Amino acid sequence: MRYKGFIVPRSKELDRLKQNCITRKAKVRLAWMDYYRRVGNGRLTCRHFGISPDTFYRWKRKYCPGCLKTLEDDYSSRRPYVLRYPETPPELVERIRTLREIYPRWGKEKIAVLLKREKCSVSVSTVGRTIKRLKDKGILREPLPNFISSKKRYVQRQWAVRKPRDFVIKNPGDLIQIDTLDIRPVTGIIRKQFTSRDCVSKWDVLQVCGSATASLAAQFLDTIVRRTPFPVQALQIDGGSEFKGEFETECQKRGIPLYVLPPRSPKLNGCVERSNRTHTEEFYEVTDFSLEIDELNQQLQAWETVYNTVRPHQALGYLTPLEYIEKWKQEACVRVPLN
Repeated sequence: MRYKGFIVPRSKELDRLKQNCITRKAKVRLAWMDYYRRVGNGRLTCRHFGISPDTFYRWKRKYCPGCLKTLEDDYSSRRPYVLRYPETPPELVERIRTLREIYPRWGKEKIAVLLKREKCSVSVSTVGRTIKRLKDKGILREPLPNFISSKKRYVQRQWAVRKPRDFVIKNPGDLIQIDTLDIRPVTGIIRKQFTSRDCVSKWDVLQVCGSATASLAAQFLDTIVRRTPFPVQALQIDGGSEFKGEFETECQKRGIPLYVLPPRSPKLNGCVERSNRTHTEEFYEVTDFSLEIDELNQQLQAWETVYNTVRPHQALGYLTPLEYIEKWKQEACVRVPLN
């Protein structure tokens, strides 16, 4: 028996094909077709199997009883029979490539204007597609940028890296964020506050300096290690110059992983950014603090003690950071039985 040019197999051969030669999805679609052949009603078939009419009739058009592979997902290719190929003349392509290499920062619109001046009738979109094809094939040679602004130049860090995507923060000390805060109490006087905050326990360490340099940031690292009641496992910083040089070298000596944020991503350091706002509102704006660095550091350390041991934190269930750390240590002792 023939059907649309295909030889329809006998029932035994059809059963064999059902069991061995098609996938599970194709067997489900074959059940649709068998049911439709018995009842002769497409809508009834759709209601019986719970499928939409569009889906059923689409597969019905593809289905051929003599070739069950027509019920497979990848049987019919969607590639068009007639493919479009670029019809831009080779001499025009070469001219576009030459102009682009002469003026590498000029886009398709400007190059199209130059071609029209040369009496070449070409559309802007054609120029753009040609440039893209030349780039994809590696024919167009784009010059390496020679940055004149230090803000754009990327210098390979010797120790700091991007934080891995699978980095997990569970315990106090797993990740401590560091940032600086500008303090300008009066005109002409600037103080820089180094702030560190633990992402889990919200434990803060504060220190004020006259400026923010790498050497002072390295000294602040000593302060963090000395005044933090748990081991420092990793640090996170922004791309500021104060966290390069000596600071990075000191982290490398101590073996502390240092993660640097991507450019213009302060939200990724949001924990310490929120800390700076709290210190501004609850200390600097309501305290008659000294302008002398040594005396200001004494006042700031007293506020740090209040912040870590007295002030309830909503994020911690209104515990203080110290209470949270003590609770964490007790739970850790329970989880790890003593020998």
